[in-house]
Amino acid sequence: MRHTTVSKQPRAWAKIFAFGSVFLTLLVLMHTSTANAVDSLGNVTDSMYSVNGADQTNNSSGHNKTGEHGQEGKHGNCDDKHHEEEEHDEHMAGPLEVATINYHAVRDPLIFTVVVLLAGISKIGYHHADFLSSKIPESCILIILGTVFGAIIHFSGASEKLPDFFEPHQFFIYLLPPIILEAAYSLHDRTVLENIGSILLFAVLNHPNVHPLSVCPGLSLYGLAEAGAMGDLPDDVNFIQMMIFSSLIVAVDPVAVLAVFNEIGVNHVLYFMVFGESLLNDGVTVVLYKVFQSYNVMDEITGVHILLGFIKFLVVCLGGLALGILAGILTAVLTKFSTHVKVAQPIIIFMMAYFGFLLAEMFEFSGIISIIGCGVTQVQYAFNNISDKSRTTVKYFTKVISTCMEIIIFLFLGLSIVNDEHTWNTGFTIWTIVLCLVYRFIIIFGMSAMINRFDPQRVRDISLPEQFMIAYGGLRGAVCFSLVALLSHKEVPAQSMFMTTTLAVILFTVFVQGISIKPLVYLLQIKLAPEKSRSMYQELSIHVNDHMMAGMEEIIGEHGRNHLRVGLIA
Repeated sequence: MRHTTVSKQPRAWAKIFAFGSVFLTLLVLMHTSTANAVDSLGNVTDSMYSVNGADQTNNSSGHNKTGEHGQEGKHGNCDDKHHEEEEHDEHMAGPLEVATINYHAVRDPLIFTVVVLLAGISKIGYHHADFLSSKIPESCILIILGTVFGAIIHFSGASEKLPDFFEPHQFFIYLLPPIILEAAYSLHDRTVLENIGSILLFAVLNHPNVHPLSVCPGLSLYGLAEAGAMGDLPDDVNFIQMMIFSSLIVAVDPVAVLAVFNEIGVNHVLYFMVFGESLLNDGVTVVLYKVFQSYNVMDEITGVHILLGFIKFLVVCLGGLALGILAGILTAVLTKFSTHVKVAQPIIIFMMAYFGFLLAEMFEFSGIISIIGCGVTQVQYAFNNISDKSRTTVKYFTKVISTCMEIIIFLFLGLSIVNDEHTWNTGFTIWTIVLCLVYRFIIIFGMSAMINRFDPQRVRDISLPEQFMIAYGGLRGAVCFSLVALLSHKEVPAQSMFMTTTLAVILFTVFVQGISIKPLVYLLQIKLAPEKSRSMYQELSIHVNDHMMAGMEEIIGEHGRNHLRVGLIA
Protein backbone atom coordinates (compact mmCIF):
# COMPACT_ATOMS: atom_id res chain seq x y z
CA MET A 1 0.00 0.00 0.00
CA ARG A 2 2.82 2.39 0.82
CA HIS A 3 4.54 1.67 -2.48
CA THR A 4 1.36 2.49 -4.40
CA THR A 5 0.98 5.84 -2.64
CA VAL A 6 4.54 6.87 -3.38
CA SER A 7 4.27 5.94 -7.04
CA LYS A 8 1.12 7.97 -7.54
CA GLN A 9 2.25 11.02 -5.60
CA PRO A 10 4.48 12.55 -8.31
CA ARG A 11 1.60 12.31 -10.80
CA ALA A 12 -0.79 14.01 -8.39
CA TRP A 13 1.63 16.81 -7.66
CA ALA A 14 2.44 17.16 -11.32
CA LYS A 15 -1.25 17.75 -11.99
CA ILE A 16 -1.39 20.30 -9.20
CA PHE A 17 1.70 22.00 -10.61
CA ALA A 18 0.23 22.15 -14.10
CA PHE A 19 -3.19 23.28 -12.84
CA GLY A 20 -1.66 25.98 -10.64
CA SER A 21 0.46 27.32 -13.47
CA VAL A 22 -2.46 27.41 -15.90
CA PHE A 23 -4.75 28.97 -13.30
CA LEU A 24 -2.39 31.78 -12.46
CA THR A 25 -1.55 32.33 -16.11
CA LEU A 26 -5.27 32.88 -16.69
CA LEU A 27 -5.23 35.16 -13.66
CA VAL A 28 -2.54 37.28 -15.26
CA LEU A 29 -4.50 37.38 -18.51
CA MET A 30 -7.55 38.52 -16.56
CA HIS A 31 -5.34 41.05 -14.78
CA THR A 32 -4.11 42.40 -18.11
CA SER A 33 -7.62 42.46 -19.55
CA THR A 34 -8.81 44.27 -16.44
CA ALA A 35 -6.09 46.85 -16.91
CA ASN A 36 -7.18 47.44 -20.50
CA ALA A 37 -10.82 47.57 -19.43
CA VAL A 38 -10.00 50.08 -16.74
CA ASP A 39 -8.18 52.25 -19.25
CA SER A 40 -11.16 52.06 -21.59
CA LEU A 41 -13.53 52.84 -18.74
CA GLY A 42 -11.36 55.80 -17.85
CA ASN A 43 -11.52 57.06 -21.42
CA VAL A 44 -15.31 56.76 -21.46
CA THR A 45 -15.51 58.59 -18.15
CA ASP A 46 -13.25 61.31 -19.50
CA SER A 47 -15.55 61.66 -22.50
CA MET A 48 -18.60 61.97 -20.26
CA TYR A 49 -16.93 64.65 -18.18
CA SER A 50 -15.78 66.37 -21.35
CA VAL A 51 -19.37 66.53 -22.63
CA ASN A 52 -20.63 67.96 -19.34
CA GLY A 53 -17.77 70.39 -19.30
CA ALA A 54 -18.53 71.44 -22.87
CA ASP A 55 -22.17 72.15 -21.99
CA GLN A 56 -21.12 74.28 -19.05
CA THR A 57 -18.59 76.09 -21.18
CA ASN A 58 -21.20 76.90 -23.83
CA ASN A 59 -23.53 78.29 -21.16
CA SER A 60 -20.85 80.57 -19.78
CA SER A 61 -19.11 81.47 -23.04
CA GLY A 62 -20.52 84.99 -22.99
CA HIS A 63 -18.80 85.75 -19.71
CA ASN A 64 -15.48 84.28 -20.73
CA LYS A 65 -14.98 85.82 -24.17
CA THR A 66 -14.08 89.23 -22.74
CA GLY A 67 -11.16 88.02 -20.68
CA GLU A 68 -10.14 85.15 -22.94
CA HIS A 69 -7.15 86.84 -24.56
CA GLY A 70 -6.01 88.40 -21.30
CA GLN A 71 -5.89 85.04 -19.52
CA GLU A 72 -4.51 83.01 -22.42
CA GLY A 73 -0.85 83.69 -21.63
CA LYS A 74 -1.33 82.97 -17.96
CA HIS A 75 -3.00 79.61 -18.58
CA GLY A 76 -0.50 78.76 -21.32
CA ASN A 77 2.34 78.94 -18.81
CA CYS A 78 0.85 76.27 -16.48
CA ASP A 79 3.14 73.28 -16.16
CA ASP A 80 2.25 69.65 -16.83
CA LYS A 81 2.11 68.83 -13.15
CA HIS A 82 -0.62 71.41 -12.53
CA HIS A 83 -2.51 70.08 -15.53
CA GLU A 84 -2.35 66.52 -14.20
CA GLU A 85 -3.60 67.70 -10.81
CA GLU A 86 -6.59 69.36 -12.49
CA GLU A 87 -7.37 66.15 -14.37
CA HIS A 88 -7.10 64.19 -11.12
CA ASP A 89 -9.48 66.63 -9.39
CA GLU A 90 -11.96 66.28 -12.26
CA HIS A 91 -11.96 62.50 -11.83
CA MET A 92 -12.37 62.80 -8.08
CA ALA A 93 -15.23 65.25 -8.51
CA GLY A 94 -17.52 62.65 -10.10
CA PRO A 95 -20.78 61.36 -8.67
CA LEU A 96 -20.88 58.94 -5.74
CA GLU A 97 -20.32 55.37 -6.94
CA VAL A 98 -21.37 52.27 -5.02
CA ALA A 99 -18.77 50.04 -6.68
CA THR A 100 -15.90 50.91 -8.98
CA ILE A 101 -12.54 49.65 -10.28
CA ASN A 102 -9.49 51.62 -9.14
CA TYR A 103 -6.78 49.56 -10.84
CA HIS A 104 -4.20 52.34 -11.02
CA ALA A 105 -4.07 52.63 -7.22
CA VAL A 106 -2.90 49.01 -6.83
CA ARG A 107 -1.22 48.39 -10.19
CA ASP A 108 2.40 48.10 -9.03
CA PRO A 109 1.89 45.82 -6.01
CA LEU A 110 -0.67 43.76 -7.95
CA ILE A 111 1.81 42.97 -10.74
CA PHE A 112 4.48 42.11 -8.18
CA THR A 113 2.13 39.92 -6.12
CA VAL A 114 0.74 37.97 -9.09
CA VAL A 115 4.20 37.21 -10.47
CA VAL A 116 5.67 36.13 -7.13
CA LEU A 117 2.56 34.10 -6.30
CA LEU A 118 2.71 32.18 -9.56
CA ALA A 119 6.42 31.53 -9.22
CA GLY A 120 5.95 30.39 -5.62
CA ILE A 121 3.24 27.90 -6.58
CA SER A 122 5.36 26.72 -9.50
CA LYS A 123 8.35 26.17 -7.18
CA ILE A 124 6.17 24.05 -4.90
CA GLY A 125 4.94 21.99 -7.82
CA TYR A 126 8.45 21.71 -9.22
CA HIS A 127 9.89 20.20 -6.05
CA HIS A 128 7.03 17.70 -5.78
CA ALA A 129 7.22 16.68 -9.46
CA ASP A 130 10.14 14.26 -9.22
CA PHE A 131 10.11 13.50 -12.93
CA LEU A 132 10.81 17.20 -13.55
CA SER A 133 13.07 18.21 -10.67
CA SER A 134 15.33 15.19 -11.16
CA LYS A 135 16.19 16.21 -14.73
CA ILE A 136 15.77 19.98 -15.10
CA PRO A 137 17.30 22.63 -12.79
CA GLU A 138 14.97 25.09 -11.11
CA SER A 139 16.60 27.99 -12.97
CA CYS A 140 15.32 26.54 -16.25
CA ILE A 141 11.75 26.49 -14.94
CA LEU A 142 12.01 30.08 -13.71
CA ILE A 143 13.39 31.26 -17.06
CA ILE A 144 10.58 29.50 -18.93
CA LEU A 145 8.04 30.97 -16.53
CA GLY A 146 9.58 34.43 -16.88
CA THR A 147 9.53 34.17 -20.66
CA VAL A 148 5.85 33.16 -20.67
CA PHE A 149 4.91 36.06 -18.44
CA GLY A 150 7.15 38.38 -20.39
CA ALA A 151 5.37 37.38 -23.58
CA ILE A 152 1.95 37.93 -21.99
CA ILE A 153 2.93 41.35 -20.67
CA HIS A 154 4.71 42.36 -23.88
CA PHE A 155 2.07 41.35 -26.41
CA SER A 156 -0.76 42.70 -24.27
CA GLY A 157 0.87 46.13 -24.38
CA ALA A 158 1.30 46.28 -20.61
CA SER A 159 5.12 46.32 -20.74
CA GLU A 160 5.14 50.10 -21.15
CA LYS A 161 3.22 50.48 -17.88
CA LEU A 162 5.45 48.32 -15.70
CA PRO A 163 6.49 49.79 -12.34
CA ASP A 164 9.86 51.39 -11.75
CA PHE A 165 11.45 48.34 -10.12
CA PHE A 166 11.78 46.82 -13.61
CA GLU A 167 14.24 49.55 -14.61
CA PRO A 168 17.90 48.39 -14.88
CA HIS A 169 19.20 50.79 -12.21
CA GLN A 170 16.51 49.81 -9.70
CA PHE A 171 17.17 46.23 -10.68
CA PHE A 172 20.82 46.48 -9.60
CA ILE A 173 20.20 48.54 -6.46
CA TYR A 174 17.21 46.66 -5.03
CA LEU A 175 17.18 43.13 -6.47
CA LEU A 176 20.80 41.98 -6.29
CA PRO A 177 21.73 42.85 -2.65
CA PRO A 178 19.36 40.31 -0.98
CA ILE A 179 20.67 37.55 -3.26
CA ILE A 180 24.30 38.38 -2.48
CA LEU A 181 23.61 38.74 1.26
CA GLU A 182 21.90 35.36 1.46
CA ALA A 183 24.89 33.79 -0.29
CA ALA A 184 27.37 35.65 1.94
CA TYR A 185 25.82 34.16 5.08
CA SER A 186 26.65 30.70 3.69
CA LEU A 187 30.35 31.56 3.34
CA HIS A 188 30.90 31.31 7.10
CA ASP A 189 32.18 27.76 6.97
CA ARG A 190 35.34 25.94 7.99
CA THR A 191 35.84 24.59 4.48
CA VAL A 192 35.77 28.09 2.99
CA LEU A 193 38.48 29.35 5.35
CA GLU A 194 40.69 26.32 4.74
CA ASN A 195 40.49 26.92 0.99
CA ILE A 196 40.30 30.72 1.02
CA GLY A 197 43.57 31.08 -0.91
CA SER A 198 42.39 28.84 -3.73
CA ILE A 199 38.97 30.50 -3.81
CA LEU A 200 40.49 33.98 -4.06
CA LEU A 201 42.84 32.87 -6.83
CA PHE A 202 39.96 31.38 -8.79
CA ALA A 203 37.77 34.44 -8.20
CA VAL A 204 40.33 37.12 -9.08
CA LEU A 205 42.93 35.53 -11.33
CA ASN A 206 40.32 33.35 -13.01
CA HIS A 207 38.71 36.52 -14.32
CA PRO A 208 39.86 36.84 -17.94
CA ASN A 209 40.57 40.53 -17.51
CA VAL A 210 42.94 40.13 -14.54
CA HIS A 211 44.72 36.90 -15.46
CA PRO A 212 47.91 37.03 -17.60
CA LEU A 213 45.57 35.85 -20.34
CA SER A 214 43.70 39.05 -19.51
CA VAL A 215 43.04 40.47 -22.94
CA CYS A 216 42.44 37.11 -24.60
CA PRO A 217 38.60 36.98 -24.59
CA GLY A 218 38.09 40.61 -25.55
CA LEU A 219 41.06 40.62 -27.91
CA SER A 220 39.90 37.37 -29.50
CA LEU A 221 36.42 38.74 -30.11
CA TYR A 222 37.82 41.97 -31.51
CA GLY A 223 40.34 40.13 -33.71
CA LEU A 224 37.68 37.79 -35.07
CA ALA A 225 35.43 40.77 -35.76
CA GLU A 226 38.21 42.56 -37.65
CA ALA A 227 38.95 39.38 -39.60
CA GLY A 228 35.32 39.19 -40.73
CA ALA A 229 34.55 35.94 -38.89
CA MET A 230 31.40 37.43 -37.37
CA GLY A 231 29.81 39.03 -40.39
CA ASP A 232 28.53 42.57 -40.17
CA LEU A 233 28.95 44.28 -36.80
CA PRO A 234 28.02 47.85 -35.82
CA ASP A 235 30.62 50.29 -37.13
CA ASP A 236 31.15 51.97 -33.76
CA VAL A 237 32.25 48.81 -31.93
CA ASN A 238 35.84 49.24 -30.72
CA PHE A 239 38.28 47.29 -28.58
CA ILE A 240 37.24 48.93 -25.28
CA GLN A 241 33.59 48.09 -25.89
CA MET A 242 34.61 44.49 -26.57
CA MET A 243 36.45 44.51 -23.25
CA ILE A 244 33.35 45.88 -21.49
CA PHE A 245 31.35 43.00 -22.88
CA SER A 246 34.12 40.54 -22.02
CA SER A 247 34.22 41.79 -18.42
CA LEU A 248 30.49 41.32 -17.86
CA ILE A 249 29.93 38.06 -19.72
CA VAL A 250 32.25 36.11 -17.38
CA ALA A 251 30.14 36.78 -14.26
CA VAL A 252 28.93 33.36 -13.16
CA ASP A 253 25.75 32.32 -11.36
CA PRO A 254 26.05 28.79 -9.95
CA VAL A 255 22.48 28.46 -8.65
CA ALA A 256 21.64 25.49 -10.88
CA VAL A 257 25.00 23.80 -10.24
CA LEU A 258 24.81 24.20 -6.46
CA ALA A 259 21.24 22.90 -6.44
CA VAL A 260 22.47 19.73 -8.15
CA PHE A 261 25.44 19.51 -5.78
CA ASN A 262 23.08 19.77 -2.80
CA GLU A 263 20.82 17.07 -4.18
CA ILE A 264 23.65 14.66 -4.89
CA GLY A 265 25.73 15.58 -1.83
CA VAL A 266 29.14 16.31 -3.33
CA ASN A 267 32.09 16.91 -1.03
CA HIS A 268 32.23 20.26 0.74
CA VAL A 269 35.53 21.29 -0.84
CA LEU A 270 34.13 21.17 -4.37
CA TYR A 271 30.86 22.78 -3.28
CA PHE A 272 32.48 25.78 -1.63
CA MET A 273 35.16 26.12 -4.31
CA VAL A 274 32.42 26.62 -6.91
CA PHE A 275 30.27 28.70 -4.57
CA GLY A 276 33.00 30.99 -3.23
CA GLU A 277 34.65 31.46 -6.62
CA SER A 278 31.39 32.48 -8.28
CA LEU A 279 30.34 34.85 -5.49
CA LEU A 280 33.65 36.70 -5.28
CA ASN A 281 33.99 36.64 -9.06
CA ASP A 282 30.78 38.66 -9.30
CA GLY A 283 32.31 41.41 -7.19
CA VAL A 284 35.46 41.48 -9.33
CA THR A 285 33.34 41.56 -12.48
CA VAL A 286 31.44 44.68 -11.43
CA VAL A 287 34.68 46.50 -10.56
CA LEU A 288 36.31 45.76 -13.92
CA TYR A 289 33.09 46.58 -15.71
CA LYS A 290 33.16 50.08 -14.21
CA VAL A 291 36.87 50.51 -15.03
CA PHE A 292 36.33 49.69 -18.70
CA GLN A 293 33.29 51.95 -18.81
CA SER A 294 35.54 54.79 -17.65
CA TYR A 295 37.98 53.95 -20.44
CA ASN A 296 35.16 53.98 -22.97
CA VAL A 297 34.38 57.69 -22.48
CA MET A 298 38.04 58.74 -22.80
CA ASP A 299 39.33 60.18 -26.06
CA GLU A 300 42.78 58.67 -25.56
CA ILE A 301 44.08 55.94 -23.23
CA THR A 302 47.70 56.14 -22.12
CA GLY A 303 49.90 54.01 -19.89
CA VAL A 304 49.08 56.28 -16.98
CA HIS A 305 45.38 55.56 -17.45
CA ILE A 306 46.05 51.82 -17.46
CA LEU A 307 48.06 52.13 -14.23
CA LEU A 308 45.27 54.18 -12.68
CA GLY A 309 42.86 51.45 -13.75
CA PHE A 310 44.78 48.84 -11.73
CA ILE A 311 44.96 51.21 -8.76
CA LYS A 312 41.22 51.88 -9.04
CA PHE A 313 40.59 48.14 -9.11
CA LEU A 314 42.45 47.69 -5.81
CA VAL A 315 40.88 50.76 -4.21
CA VAL A 316 37.34 49.78 -5.21
CA CYS A 317 37.73 46.19 -4.00
CA LEU A 318 39.52 47.00 -0.74
CA GLY A 319 37.32 50.04 -0.06
CA GLY A 320 34.15 48.01 -0.49
CA LEU A 321 35.53 45.24 1.73
CA ALA A 322 36.54 47.73 4.43
CA LEU A 323 33.12 49.40 4.46
CA GLY A 324 31.42 46.01 4.60
CA ILE A 325 33.52 44.82 7.53
CA LEU A 326 32.93 48.15 9.30
CA ALA A 327 29.17 47.79 8.81
CA GLY A 328 29.38 44.25 10.21
CA ILE A 329 31.30 45.42 13.28
CA LEU A 330 28.80 48.22 13.89
CA THR A 331 26.04 45.61 13.63
CA ALA A 332 27.75 43.58 16.36
CA VAL A 333 28.04 46.67 18.58
CA LEU A 334 24.37 47.62 18.12
CA THR A 335 23.07 44.09 18.69
CA LYS A 336 25.15 43.91 21.89
CA PHE A 337 22.64 46.31 23.48
CA SER A 338 19.50 44.76 21.96
CA THR A 339 18.98 41.97 24.51
CA HIS A 340 15.69 43.43 25.76
CA VAL A 341 14.45 44.52 22.32
CA LYS A 342 14.67 41.32 20.33
CA VAL A 343 12.24 42.51 17.67
CA ALA A 344 14.81 45.10 16.57
CA GLN A 345 17.62 42.58 16.09
CA PRO A 346 16.69 41.37 12.57
CA ILE A 347 15.96 44.98 11.54
CA ILE A 348 19.43 46.09 12.62
CA ILE A 349 21.12 43.21 10.80
CA PHE A 350 19.27 43.71 7.50
CA MET A 351 19.48 47.49 7.47
CA MET A 352 23.17 47.62 8.39
CA ALA A 353 24.02 45.18 5.59
CA TYR A 354 22.07 47.24 3.08
CA PHE A 355 23.51 50.46 4.52
CA GLY A 356 27.01 49.14 3.89
CA PHE A 357 26.05 48.28 0.31
CA LEU A 358 24.61 51.74 -0.36
CA LEU A 359 27.54 53.46 1.32
CA ALA A 360 29.96 51.56 -0.91
CA GLU A 361 27.96 52.46 -4.01
CA MET A 362 27.89 56.11 -2.92
CA PHE A 363 31.69 56.21 -2.77
CA GLU A 364 31.81 54.17 -6.03
CA PHE A 365 33.34 51.20 -4.26
CA SER A 366 32.14 47.65 -4.87
CA GLY A 367 28.73 47.22 -3.25
CA ILE A 368 28.79 43.46 -3.87
CA ILE A 369 32.14 42.99 -2.11
CA SER A 370 30.90 45.27 0.68
CA ILE A 371 27.80 43.22 1.36
CA ILE A 372 29.84 39.99 1.22
CA GLY A 373 32.24 41.33 3.85
CA CYS A 374 29.37 42.61 5.96
CA GLY A 375 27.50 39.30 5.79
CA VAL A 376 30.50 37.22 6.83
CA THR A 377 31.31 39.63 9.68
CA GLN A 378 27.72 39.62 10.90
CA VAL A 379 27.61 35.82 11.06
CA GLN A 380 30.87 35.72 13.02
CA TYR A 381 30.19 38.49 15.54
CA ALA A 382 26.63 39.89 15.41
CA PHE A 383 24.81 36.55 15.29
CA ASN A 384 26.28 35.63 18.67
CA ASN A 385 24.54 38.66 20.21
CA ILE A 386 21.01 37.86 19.07
CA SER A 387 18.49 35.27 20.21
CA ASP A 388 17.86 31.93 18.52
CA LYS A 389 14.51 33.15 17.23
CA SER A 390 16.14 36.23 15.71
CA ARG A 391 18.76 34.06 14.00
CA THR A 392 16.02 31.87 12.57
CA THR A 393 14.12 34.96 11.42
CA VAL A 394 17.20 36.38 9.70
CA LYS A 395 17.98 33.07 8.03
CA TYR A 396 14.54 32.40 6.57
CA PHE A 397 13.57 35.98 5.82
CA THR A 398 16.81 36.44 3.87
CA LYS A 399 16.03 33.29 1.93
CA VAL A 400 12.47 34.45 1.20
CA ILE A 401 13.55 37.89 0.00
CA SER A 402 16.35 36.36 -2.08
CA THR A 403 13.90 33.99 -3.75
CA CYS A 404 11.47 36.81 -4.51
CA MET A 405 14.24 38.89 -6.05
CA GLU A 406 15.35 35.96 -8.21
CA ILE A 407 11.78 35.59 -9.46
CA ILE A 408 11.61 39.26 -10.46
CA ILE A 409 15.01 38.98 -12.17
CA PHE A 410 13.86 36.03 -14.25
CA LEU A 411 10.67 37.88 -15.16
CA PHE A 412 12.76 40.84 -16.28
CA LEU A 413 14.94 38.41 -18.24
CA GLY A 414 11.83 36.95 -19.86
CA LEU A 415 10.67 40.43 -20.84
CA SER A 416 14.05 41.05 -22.44
CA ILE A 417 13.84 37.80 -24.41
CA VAL A 418 10.52 38.63 -26.05
CA ASN A 419 11.03 42.34 -26.77
CA ASP A 420 11.53 43.71 -30.26
CA GLU A 421 14.91 45.40 -29.74
CA HIS A 422 17.23 42.46 -30.40
CA THR A 423 20.20 42.58 -32.75
CA TRP A 424 21.10 38.99 -33.57
CA ASN A 425 24.55 38.15 -34.90
CA THR A 426 25.14 34.43 -35.28
CA GLY A 427 28.91 34.65 -35.56
CA PHE A 428 29.33 36.91 -32.54
CA THR A 429 27.04 34.74 -30.40
CA ILE A 430 28.67 31.42 -31.31
CA TRP A 431 32.21 32.74 -30.87
CA THR A 432 31.27 34.25 -27.50
CA ILE A 433 29.98 30.90 -26.21
CA VAL A 434 33.02 29.03 -27.54
CA LEU A 435 35.53 31.51 -26.12
CA CYS A 436 33.80 31.59 -22.72
CA LEU A 437 34.10 27.81 -22.46
CA VAL A 438 37.65 27.55 -23.83
CA TYR A 439 39.23 30.27 -21.72
CA ARG A 440 37.45 29.19 -18.54
CA PHE A 441 38.74 25.63 -18.94
CA ILE A 442 42.27 26.84 -19.72
CA ILE A 443 42.40 29.12 -16.69
CA ILE A 444 40.76 26.68 -14.24
CA PHE A 445 43.06 23.80 -15.20
CA GLY A 446 46.13 26.05 -15.20
CA MET A 447 45.34 27.61 -11.82
CA SER A 448 44.50 24.21 -10.31
CA ALA A 449 47.87 22.82 -11.41
CA MET A 450 49.64 25.77 -9.76
CA ILE A 451 47.63 25.40 -6.54
CA ASN A 452 48.28 21.65 -6.33
CA ARG A 453 52.01 22.17 -6.86
CA PHE A 454 52.81 25.28 -4.84
CA ASP A 455 50.35 25.13 -1.92
CA PRO A 456 52.03 22.84 0.63
CA GLN A 457 49.30 23.36 3.25
CA ARG A 458 46.55 21.75 1.19
CA VAL A 459 45.33 18.49 2.69
CA ARG A 460 44.60 17.04 -0.76
CA ASP A 461 44.93 18.11 -4.37
CA ILE A 462 42.09 19.28 -6.58
CA SER A 463 41.41 16.23 -8.74
CA LEU A 464 40.93 16.39 -12.50
CA PRO A 465 37.19 15.55 -12.30
CA GLU A 466 36.74 18.33 -9.74
CA GLN A 467 38.66 20.76 -11.95
CA PHE A 468 36.36 19.85 -14.82
CA MET A 469 33.25 20.45 -12.70
CA ILE A 470 34.54 23.84 -11.51
CA ALA A 471 35.16 24.90 -15.10
CA TYR A 472 31.95 23.39 -16.46
CA GLY A 473 29.89 24.90 -13.65
CA GLY A 474 30.44 28.46 -14.87
CA LEU A 475 26.80 29.21 -15.62
CA ARG A 476 25.72 32.77 -16.39
CA GLY A 477 22.78 34.49 -14.76
CA ALA A 478 21.61 37.56 -12.89
CA VAL A 479 24.82 39.58 -12.58
CA CYS A 480 25.92 39.56 -16.21
CA PHE A 481 22.33 40.20 -17.30
CA SER A 482 21.98 43.19 -14.98
CA LEU A 483 25.30 44.66 -16.13
CA VAL A 484 24.45 44.43 -19.82
CA ALA A 485 21.05 45.97 -19.10
CA LEU A 486 22.79 48.95 -17.48
CA LEU A 487 24.77 49.74 -20.65
CA SER A 488 23.81 52.98 -22.35
CA HIS A 489 23.03 52.72 -26.05
CA LYS A 490 24.52 56.18 -26.50
CA GLU A 491 27.90 55.22 -25.05
CA VAL A 492 27.84 51.63 -26.37
CA PRO A 493 26.07 51.56 -29.76
CA ALA A 494 26.18 47.75 -29.84
CA GLN A 495 24.20 47.48 -26.58
CA SER A 496 21.30 45.64 -28.22
CA MET A 497 23.69 43.10 -29.79
CA PHE A 498 25.46 42.63 -26.45
CA MET A 499 22.09 42.14 -24.74
CA THR A 500 20.98 39.53 -27.28
CA THR A 501 24.28 37.68 -27.04
CA THR A 502 24.20 37.74 -23.23
CA LEU A 503 20.71 36.25 -23.23
CA ALA A 504 21.88 33.54 -25.63
CA VAL A 505 24.85 32.71 -23.38
CA ILE A 506 22.59 32.57 -20.31
CA LEU A 507 20.13 30.25 -22.04
CA PHE A 508 22.91 28.00 -23.35
CA THR A 509 24.72 27.68 -20.03
CA VAL A 510 21.59 27.21 -17.92
CA PHE A 511 19.78 24.77 -20.20
CA VAL A 512 22.68 22.85 -21.78
CA GLN A 513 25.30 22.90 -19.04
CA GLY A 514 22.83 23.05 -16.16
CA ILE A 515 20.84 20.03 -17.31
CA SER A 516 23.97 17.98 -18.03
CA ILE A 517 25.67 18.70 -14.68
CA LYS A 518 24.01 15.86 -12.79
CA PRO A 519 24.86 13.08 -15.30
CA LEU A 520 28.45 14.34 -15.44
CA VAL A 521 28.81 14.20 -11.63
CA TYR A 522 27.88 10.51 -11.72
CA LEU A 523 29.92 9.84 -14.87
CA LEU A 524 33.10 11.39 -13.46
CA GLN A 525 32.52 9.72 -10.08
CA ILE A 526 32.94 12.92 -8.09
CA LYS A 527 33.73 12.28 -4.44
CA LEU A 528 30.62 12.71 -2.30
CA ALA A 529 30.25 14.05 1.22
CA PRO A 530 29.83 11.58 4.10
CA GLU A 531 26.24 10.47 4.47
CA LYS A 532 26.31 10.78 8.25
CA SER A 533 26.95 14.11 9.94
CA ARG A 534 29.74 14.36 12.50
CA SER A 535 28.92 13.39 16.06
CA MET A 536 29.31 15.74 19.01
CA TYR A 537 32.50 13.91 20.01
CA GLN A 538 34.00 14.43 16.54
CA GLU A 539 33.05 18.11 16.53
CA LEU A 540 34.60 18.58 19.98
CA SER A 541 37.78 16.81 18.89
CA ILE A 542 38.10 19.03 15.82
CA HIS A 543 37.71 22.22 17.87
CA VAL A 544 40.18 21.04 20.51
CA ASN A 545 42.69 20.17 17.81
CA ASP A 546 42.23 23.57 16.16
CA HIS A 547 42.95 25.40 19.41
CA MET A 548 45.95 23.19 20.16
CA MET A 549 47.45 23.89 16.73
CA ALA A 550 46.77 27.62 17.11
CA GLY A 551 48.43 27.54 20.54
CA MET A 552 51.52 25.86 19.10
CA GLU A 553 51.71 28.53 16.40
CA GLU A 554 51.48 31.18 19.11
CA ILE A 555 54.34 29.56 21.06
CA ILE A 556 56.70 29.45 18.09
CA GLY A 557 55.71 32.99 17.09
CA GLU A 558 54.15 32.13 13.74
CA HIS A 559 50.55 33.01 12.99
CA GLY A 560 49.42 30.61 10.29
CA ARG A 561 46.20 29.09 9.02
CA ASN A 562 45.25 27.50 12.35
CA HIS A 563 45.50 30.80 14.22
CA LEU A 564 43.37 32.46 11.55
CA ARG A 565 40.79 29.67 11.66
CA VAL A 566 40.34 29.92 15.43
CA GLY A 567 40.02 33.70 15.19
CA LEU A 568 37.45 33.73 12.41
CA ILE A 569 35.41 30.57 12.93
CA ALA A 570 33.67 30.43 16.29
